[in-house]
Amino acid sequence: MTAPAFNLPLLVAALLAITAVVASARLLRRQWRAQPAQRSRGWRIVLLLLAQPVCATLLYFALVPPSLPGEAGTLVVATAGATTEQLGAGRGGEAFVALPEAPPLGDVERAPDLATALRQHPGTQRVRIVGAGLEARDRDAARGLALEFSALPLPRGLVELQAPRLVVAGADFVVGGRANDLPGGSAELIDPGRRRVDRIALPADGRFTLTASPRVAGTAGYIIRLRDARQAIVEDVDLPLQAAAATPPRVLLMAGAPGPEVEYLRRWARDAGLTLQTQVSVGGGMQLGDAPVAINAPNLGRFDLVILDERAWSALGDSQRAALNDAINTGLGVLLRVTATPSPAERRRLQALGFAVAGGSDSATVKLATPARDEDATRARIGPGTPDAPRLHDAALPDLPALTRRDLRIQPSDAVPLLRDDAGGWLAAWRAQGRGRVALWTLTDSYRLVLAGRDDLHGEMWSSALATIGRAQARSELEIEGEPRQHGRIALCALGAGANVRTPSGDTVALLRDPSTGSRNCAAFWPRHSGWHQLRSGEQSLSFFVRAPAAAPGLRAGEMRDATARLAAGSAVNVAAAVSVPGHPGERWPWWLAWLLASAATWWQERSRFGRRA
Repeated sequence: MTAPAFNLPLLVAALLAITAVVASARLLRRQWRAQPAQRSRGWRIVLLLLAQPVCATLLYFALVPPSLPGEAGTLVVATAGATTEQLGAGRGGEAFVALPEAPPLGDVERAPDLATALRQHPGTQRVRIVGAGLEARDRDAARGLALEFSALPLPRGLVELQAPRLVVAGADFVVGGRANDLPGGSAELIDPGRRRVDRIALPADGRFTLTASPRVAGTAGYIIRLRDARQAIVEDVDLPLQAAAATPPRVLLMAGAPGPEVEYLRRWARDAGLTLQTQVSVGGGMQLGDAPVAINAPNLGRFDLVILDERAWSALGDSQRAALNDAINTGLGVLLRVTATPSPAERRRLQALGFAVAGGSDSATVKLATPARDEDATRARIGPGTPDAPRLHDAALPDLPALTRRDLRIQPSDAVPLLRDDAGGWLAAWRAQGRGRVALWTLTDSYRLVLAGRDDLHGEMWSSALATIGRAQARSELEIEGEPRQHGRIALCALGAGANVRTPSGDTVALLRDPSTGSRNCAAFWPRHSGWHQLRSGEQSLSFFVRAPAAAPGLRAGEMRDATARLAAGSAVNVAAAVSVPGHPGERWPWWLAWLLASAATWWQERSRFGRRA
């Protein structure tokens, strides 16, 4: 059986209380037994009675002083850019340490990393970080602690960047970011040929979005250029990308009659490198184009997308339409062009595909909705032309032509807009069916864009439509977590056996997967060189660019600040736990002094004749 715990403060309190009661009883007994002429006055007795518990209480606190609120041991960590003003005067329980990135700070202790600093200060439960923030190597050591972060102001320039590492040649990609302290400035995207392909005025919060399209596969070096309100260049930040060659989609083009729309679509598909099978009916059972393809499940499985007009759609038999419907459910994409007034039977078939439509008996004139770009960016997208029809770089931009569409109104249900006019109206829409997608297209003469000199818009429009509707293509599963920077740590994930990295110097570094990452199959990698690296795992490969330590200082500062702020924000529970630590006994000497003065005053009062009767 466990013996009960011995409570010393309670025993001391009991003894002192008994002593005070005995002393008070003794005083009252002496007063009662004295002769009336020798008794003390009432106020003197009350004063002496009050002095007994006061002296006992002061003696108790002298022997068992009250506990002061406990404070967790605080470690003040200086990082890059920290100043002595940020460190401030040391409070009770605070220790100071400087990480390798911190500037000289007098006699502040230096540590190679945060984990070492925590081992050197084992009682630490709270960490106060000052400066630019924690490097990636120190963030794991800070997890589980109560964190406070006193951040430095961000530098002027680019502080955030969201950009893809892998893009598809010929397709648009989007770059987002944030510029700091550039009121009235602008952001530009410069292509590898040093031509401006996009530009945007910076709003008050500095956030921007830029788009471009790489023309060929391979690694490409774009530049994000920031300008101030006077259009002076503030910063150029490299934007390295890898453009992969897209697998050419296999397209079956079916038309009920020949026409310029079909012809220009065939030309664009040929120039874009698509695998195209064309079947154009000319009546009387005759067809133009390639050899006829039977519409059945095996043949449809060879294609990624079927483009057909309403006449070719109506000419299909029930078995062919059923085979096409089954192919959509297994991933095939179908784009139905409506070029004439749909019949009641065709409307019912559209209803079966999930499109509730109205109208369509007439045509309407529309203009495409185009993104707002400056003239230089538009010229760069149009390109230099061809040897037969070259374009001058400073030539006037052609006007957008008016196009024609069927006034078929697509009722909003689960359909998603695919193409809009400049008034926001739907020109095309799509909906999911099984694993595939079906689109309804009402534009009838997109070829006029090519005739007007805007073949860039014609190509962008059809490329976007095919990429959205066509069968999904397999993509590389390799992932890179973190911003690759020389001598910094990044995580390479989705790795197979024998994965490695080829460095710019030609060396091959084998990767060791971390078992703790589970099915993600990640490995840590510390780049020793800046420049292009190639991650290889089985038949997959992914190129990534490693920045030099001093490159893009604003991005580095913003990344460290955001990562450290997230750690601090996620440690709110740890802060509360660090505050509620056990207290410690306070100073004893003030209580001893108070007890001594009270006891001396009581002793003098008891022996003096002050308050006694004459």
